[in-house]
Amino acid sequence: MDIRGGDSTGTDRDTAVEFVYRLTAADFEEALRARARRTPAGRAQVLMGPLMAAIGVVVFGAFLDVSLPVWIISLVLSVGVASWGAVRGLRTMARRMFSMVQSYGQCRMVADDRGAVTTGEQASFSMDWSVFREYLETPGLFVLLGGDRAAGVAVLPKRGAQGPADVDLLRVVLDRNLKRL
Repeated sequence: MDIRGGDSTGTDRDTAVEFVYRLTAADFEEALRARARRTPAGRAQVLMGPLMAAIGVVVFGAFLDVSLPVWIISLVLSVGVASWGAVRGLRTMARRMFSMVQSYGQCRMVADDRGAVTTGEQASFSMDWSVFREYLETPGLFVLLGGDRAAGVAVLPKRGAQGPADVDLLRVVLDRNLKRL
């Protein structure tokens, strides 16, 4: 299927895949959690708060000469609060990302070896695979991650596949064009 106009090769026709879906805030939360587990930047983003809280307690505990029980309780509480804040931060970021695409409504994405075209109820856009550097897969999503200069994240829910073979076909297309994490 030619998704951009002009001539189409037989290879593109054989590998085009279509997904129809409506994004949810839960999709973005799942994508951000997967990014936090599997990428160095995601791990740093989530672990920086608890690490800084622990360092702060250690430094202040050393300078103020506090007793060991107070130091331990302060350390546990500060790391716990910072960890809770990191999780809340991911949820907040997911809701903000969803609010930007919520108006798109139901989307239809067609992908082949050249890239993907997504058409929603309010907007449409096309992207070459060069916009992304890598992707990861969760049980419910394909998550495309931008390169060094682009902090983009694209979320493709597997529930939008027309059949189980389409999930496998998209995985093949992504494997040919992006690095899998």
